Amino acid sequence: MIQNRQAARRIRDDLAQIQCLDCEGGRKLPLLAAIRSRFHLLLLGLCLPLGALFAGGAAAAAFPSAAPPNPTFRTILVVGDSLSAEYGLARGTGWVSLLSDRVSQQEPQYSVVNASISGDTTSGGRSRLPRLLQKYRPEVVVLELGANDGLRGLDLAQMRDNLQAMIDASRVAHARVLLIGMRIPPNYGRDYSEGFFDCYAQLARANRIPRVTFLLDGFADRLDWFQADHMHPAERAQPSMLDNVWPKLRPLLGASAS
Repeated sequence: MIQNRQAARRIRDDLAQIQCLDCEGGRKLPLLAAIRSRFHLLLLGLCLPLGALFAGGAAAAAFPSAAPPNPTFRTILVVGDSLSAEYGLARGTGWVSLLSDRVSQQEPQYSVVNASISGDTTSGGRSRLPRLLQKYRPEVVVLELGANDGLRGLDLAQMRDNLQAMIDASRVAHARVLLIGMRIPPNYGRDYSEGFFDCYAQLARANRIPRVTFLLDGFADRLDWFQADHMHPAERAQPSMLDNVWPKLRPLLGASAS
């Protein structure tokens, strides 16, 4: 009974961090509605579709399903937001699922665990990661977080600190780290948007870890590659997302942990 109460409390704590955004008039709206309210007009000079820039969307009701740890495989752990959680997609069609298929064919000693949650922030990921590391004991951790921090205009120093803490925790657990970068429009000013993008480069340099420059590189200006909300990549875009990640990820498989 005590264990059940503790488990329920942990789930409530995780979901509370991603449930909603404070919006106009003190009301709280689901993240998807908040995105539409705050970013009704596209301001990005590069003409990227709004949805290409954020990993928001309605918060997930629970952790996505993930296979239990298998001691016969080495684990790649993906910790991300809706861009990695198959938001709006049929199960098995997102880039992480495609990664799992590719790994099973090309690196069969590895298995992929997707611990992504739609709407998650770096703070949420930081709080979840210790339990995930303990449970799955991954050899490689893929961090795809931060876009929702940028959407909400959160402090970049805190975002950087959260990502650094996740990198540190992964290394203490003897896991190698791949950092996935994103871009945001200059709604909070160009200094903020450029500082946001630079956070990933700075962390990669400081920690000497590989970085995917932009997860949506190569199709972010193609509206027909996005879902009807113009916010989340459609199924046809998922292979390109995987192709952006794979060249940076594969060298980590079988490498020595640093």
